[in-house]
This record gives sequence, C-alpha cells and structure tokens, in this order.
Amino acid sequence: MNESPNPPRTVGPVAGDQAGTRLDKWLAGAVADLSRERLKTLIRDGRVRADGETITDPSYRVKPGQTFVVDIPEPISAVPVGQDIPLVIAFEDDAVIVVNKPAGLVVHPAPGNPDNTLVNALIHHCGDSLSGIGGVRRPGIVHRLDKDTSGLMIAAKTDAAHQALAADFAARRINRTYLAMVWGVPAPMAGKIEGNIGRSPKNRRKMAIVDRGGREALTRYKVIEQFGDAVSLVQCKLATGRTHQIRVHMTHIGHSIVGDATYGRAPARKLRSLPMETAQAISDANRQLLHAATLGFRHPSTKAVMSFDSDLPVEFEKVITTLRSTRHNTTAS
Repeated sequence: MNESPNPPRTVGPVAGDQAGTRLDKWLAGAVADLSRERLKTLIRDGRVRADGETITDPSYRVKPGQTFVVDIPEPISAVPVGQDIPLVIAFEDDAVIVVNKPAGLVVHPAPGNPDNTLVNALIHHCGDSLSGIGGVRRPGIVHRLDKDTSGLMIAAKTDAAHQALAADFAARRINRTYLAMVWGVPAPMAGKIEGNIGRSPKNRRKMAIVDRGGREALTRYKVIEQFGDAVSLVQCKLATGRTHQIRVHMTHIGHSIVGDATYGRAPARKLRSLPMETAQAISDANRQLLHAATLGFRHPSTKAVMSFDSDLPVEFEKVITTLRSTRHNTTAS
C-alpha cells in the first residue's frame, strides 16, 4: 500500500573546499540515509534541482554555496501481486511470452501506478515462473512501451531467456517497427534522427534531446502515407530504445505524434483542415497514435528467428479510414 509522499529535501550549501566534487558523491556524503547508487538514480530520473534547474548528470560538478533539492518518490509495495487482467498473447512457450499491449496499460508498477499493470497481469498468467526474473519490481520485463502506446512486447520467463534478450536489445539485434500518425509531412520523407536523450532540464517529467549527458538515440523513419499537408502515417524503426524515444525525436524535427498531450499539441491550422470525422476520431481515440507493429528476435532457447506483426487498434485505424475516405489524401511513393 502506498504511503504519503516524502517531502522534498533541501541539501547544502556546498562548502568551498567541496567545489568540483561530483554531484552524486557530494550528495552521498550529505544525505546519510541514501546510498550513492540510489542518489545516482534519483539524479538520472530528474529528481534533483539546483537554482530552479533540474540536473540529470550524476557527474555534474558542484559549486560553492549551491543548495540542492532532492525529491524522493513515495515508497511502493516491494513485490507486485498477480491480477486477473486480460492478455492478448501472440506467442508463448516455456522461455518467453509475446503480448499485444493495449493503450492505457502501464508496463510495470511505479509511484502513481502501484498495480493494474502488465507485470501484475503476467504474474497472474505465468505464476511463479516469473519470480525474480529481471528484478523484483519488473519481473520478466526486458523492454517497455509507454502507457498510451499500444503493440507488441516480449517478456522473459527464465533467467537465461532474460539475459539473452537483454544482450540482444543492448546489441541492437531486436527488430522493432512502429507506426505513428504525425502532424505535417516530414521532409525528407525518409531519414534518421539522432540526438542523446535525457531528462529535460526544464521539466523532469519529460525527456528531451540534451547537449550534455543523456544516452545515444537513433530513430529511422519513413513516410508511408500522407494526407494533404495536415498529417502523415510514418513508419519508425528503433536502433536504440530510450524512454519516449520516438515521441521526442519526431517532436524534435517538428512532427509530433498526433494525440501526444506531453510532447506536442495539435497545430491549430492543421487541425482545422482535417475532416470533421477525422478530428472527432482523434478526440475519441484519446491517446497518442503510436503502435508497436512489428517485433522480431532470435528465440533465446531454440535460436529460431521469430517475427510477429500486430494490426492497428480500432481507434487508430478509424482515424486513417476517415482520412482515406476524403478526396484530399495522396499516397507517398
């Protein structure tokens, strides 16, 4: 059961002879009840601020007189429990399970979402086989999708499978293709987007392309279909798997995901140019139109190459259908 949130802690000021010390090391010496590793995680999660700015780099060098505010998230139950949540299963054997996650389902418990997650559903479905695989809080999870992103995910059911899949993700041997509806028409109509992704220094709840720190990220995109100049259907392939990667990268080039309330509002002119039925379909979908359509991997036990495809959800398909029913769409070559 969740407890009350911890109030932010104010730590400092930094003494003159401590100037130049790494932030994580300095905080570890100033906050007795939190380990350096725990503080490093809090920094990377955007939970440390100084002078109103969020700091996400643990190696940041502190300055004399600085004071830091540390937000410590509320504790959550140590071990998730199984819950009878329906799963759409694309494949399952003794080593792995591939599921088609609906929009609206959170992948693993976290502050604000302590239960009713995919992990709770997997524990109920798989039983003790998931116990401890990949960590107590995220058993079986080797990658994730955002709450309002739908589509294919794979989870491990054994330690060996988890280790093999985690290594393949790290080595970029997993094939992941997404379909996204974006505002406008990207130019060029095919290309790649690069830029390290980390916590936004302006809003710790958001990710951003950052000049310092962050993690390498690469997305390849291709316009599949365009509908006038208002919206396009885009295919995105991930070379890396950073938090909110496609959403951040597409927003960075000026073509945010339709329905993404965090990274991009609907451009007023483009929204007005849409058929009334399309605008209503977007409103009814009430989600970002991003879908994990293809998942390919080498089976960790049999070594067979496997690939799965997922149809667009009904609410996503409805938006496209209304656009195709008008006279103003053109198909990209």
